[in-house]
Amino acid sequence: MAKIAILYCKRIKDVSCVACAKCFKAVDKRDGEFAKMDGVQIVAMTHCGDCPGLVVPRVKQLMETAKALETSIDTLYFGTCMKLAMETAACPIDFEATKAILTKKFGVEVVLGTHAY
Repeated sequence: MAKIAILYCKRIKDVSCVACAKCFKAVDKRDGEFAKMDGVQIVAMTHCGDCPGLVVPRVKQLMETAKALETSIDTLYFGTCMKLAMETAACPIDFEATKAILTKKFGVEVVLGTHAY
């Protein structure tokens, strides 16, 4: 079973989706990015760290918390709200560069987007 964490945009959470309900639905129904997975356990959900692109220190904190709770995170998902923020709201995150940093620093797979609704 894949252990995942989902990051949401701190600025638009509860604007484009209330309480991350769309991400929870996608995991439950195996929609979107989760369609190809056999089993998923959401280990954590947290915000991106806020602008201007503070995602790396936020993920460091997330990984330290997971370790302290004696669990791990296999894949880190940037929620669809983050994808939309990058595309339409001048989010300062350069996804490809950030993905490379997070993969190297924390050894996790990083995926952009969670669902299509």
